[in-house]
Amino acid sequence: MKFTIEKKILLDNLINVTRAISTKNIIPILNGIKMDLTSEGLYLTASDSELTIRSFIEYKEITKIDIEGSIIIQSRFILDIIRKLPGDLVNFELVDGLKIRIYTDNSEYNLNCLDPNEYPIIKMEEQKDPFIINSNIFKNIINQTVFAISTQELRPLLTGLNFKIVGDILECIATDSYRLAKKIVKLDKATDDEINIVIPGKNIIELDKILAEDDNLEMHIFNNKVVFKYKNITFQSNLLSGTYPNTSNLIPTDFNYMININLRDYYDAIDRAALLTQSKDKNIVKMSVNGNEMLISSFASEIGKVEEKLSIESNNTGNIDISFSAKYMLEALRTFKDEQILILLNGEVKPIVVKSVEDESLIQLILPIKTY
Repeated sequence: MKFTIEKKILLDNLINVTRAISTKNIIPILNGIKMDLTSEGLYLTASDSELTIRSFIEYKEITKIDIEGSIIIQSRFILDIIRKLPGDLVNFELVDGLKIRIYTDNSEYNLNCLDPNEYPIIKMEEQKDPFIINSNIFKNIINQTVFAISTQELRPLLTGLNFKIVGDILECIATDSYRLAKKIVKLDKATDDEINIVIPGKNIIELDKILAEDDNLEMHIFNNKVVFKYKNITFQSNLLSGTYPNTSNLIPTDFNYMININLRDYYDAIDRAALLTQSKDKNIVKMSVNGNEMLISSFASEIGKVEEKLSIESNNTGNIDISFSAKYMLEALRTFKDEQILILLNGEVKPIVVKSVEDESLIQLILPIKTY
């Protein structure tokens, strides 16, 4: 193997594939990046056995190809080496079988490599008729839901994002059993098959980092894995096994209180009230509604209390007091872009539902916290 490539092109692709490398890898070979140089171009592959990312650099983007070949470069230093090398071009040359020489005009590294024949065979399959969705839309789906996944491995399914496709409707749900985020998107084309899969949250977060530009994203769904194709990148993730909990009955359809409030005012009031309780585990604030007035308050016995008054529009002139986690509420509110939101309530121990006034496709649900 011997070739010359622009540093920026190689670096951009290396950054993407190294997202699949886990610090917890127990298989030494999977700590490396596999480089396959063919007449078509350069394939870069990285995997932790649950997530595999492959990036392809076409031959026309490679400055010079002298000798084709394959090698596995240990990933620990390669990003920093390429990033810090001087000049715009980088040369690679395989010497003595399992050593790679990486050099520019004035710098040179000689690294020990691993045998590419020992790398596991990973099939990156594709379907004839994948789901196609705009990458920006998919990125929004991730950002508006993934924060609500569980970080507790006791219930593995809740550490993933649940994707359901029925007809031309895609529904994405995340919950940690204390809160729930739900996003609905209409697809360009309907499917005859019903899809119900759970993608590990940690993998989908890495996909989100890769989706940088507006383009089509292909979604190839199989029994135990999902493959995303985006530009020159193939991203393959295992699916979590099991049936995701049925959350359809958790979101009420009728509400006693429908409160219309300015998003920025509401967010800022909670943010300020949370200052006194941010050192506590649950970071509790209290919301009191009385007619067309809302009071956001918090209390810390060792510090003091804070109260924030807000004007609201409500369909109910009655009083209601409800407490919740400021952290959970603020994370939910960050997913909305509209000026006005709806706070929907049924009682002090019933779920709090947040929606946009104009956009019905996003629902955030937060369970209240008993303070007595």
